[in-house]
Amino acid sequence: MIPNNIEPDILYEDNHIIIVNKRAGEIVQGDSSGDEPLSVKVARYIAMRDSKPGNAFIGVPHRLDRPVSGIALFAKTSKALERMNALFRNGEVEKIYWAIVANKPNPSSGELRHFIVRNQDQNKSYAYDVPKEGAKEAILRYRLLSSGDRYHLLEILLLTGRHHQIRCQLSKIGCPIKGDLKYGAPRSNPDGGISLHARSIRFKHPVKENEIYVEAPVPDDNLWRVLAQTL
Repeated sequence: MIPNNIEPDILYEDNHIIIVNKRAGEIVQGDSSGDEPLSVKVARYIAMRDSKPGNAFIGVPHRLDRPVSGIALFAKTSKALERMNALFRNGEVEKIYWAIVANKPNPSSGELRHFIVRNQDQNKSYAYDVPKEGAKEAILRYRLLSSGDRYHLLEILLLTGRHHQIRCQLSKIGCPIKGDLKYGAPRSNPDGGISLHARSIRFKHPVKENEIYVEAPVPDDNLWRVLAQTL
């Protein structure tokens, strides 16, 4: 019998990869906080479920910020990890995010192109309209999906993978993500997370080469449900 508190919310699994729906506040990989990462929890769960001696192999081909919820993909074999790393590196993985913002963007859809500088000491990124020394180009596309009384739901297609890219670029155009104090939101969310959700992922399977498409249900939260219910 596997305890409920260690069973991850599995969205897809085969012999090579596993995709789970991460909760806001969980870390994907170990960091200086010392908190147990999701990668370790998933490895322990698989080892217990499959009665493996010791821990199962779990590789981390991409990361998701701690306050963000949604799709987290792990490799179950070293071959899958190597190939998934290449897919991410070569931009062959389509990642869609949903974000809740208080300010409606104008225009309601478009492409954002900035130059991002990461400040390591602050663990924060800054977006500029023109190239700067040490900056990396950051590109995303967004569109308005729905609006409520006070908040709006945006869909974001990430075209580059920069540090805090979505958070930084939306803040730059005056649309900080709900709960994201670091990038200009006026108040935090009750759970300490931010209203940014890795909604879907699409890629060619690293071994079998068929197309994989997975969606992550939105967090169990009234505002998310209201904004997403018409879609």
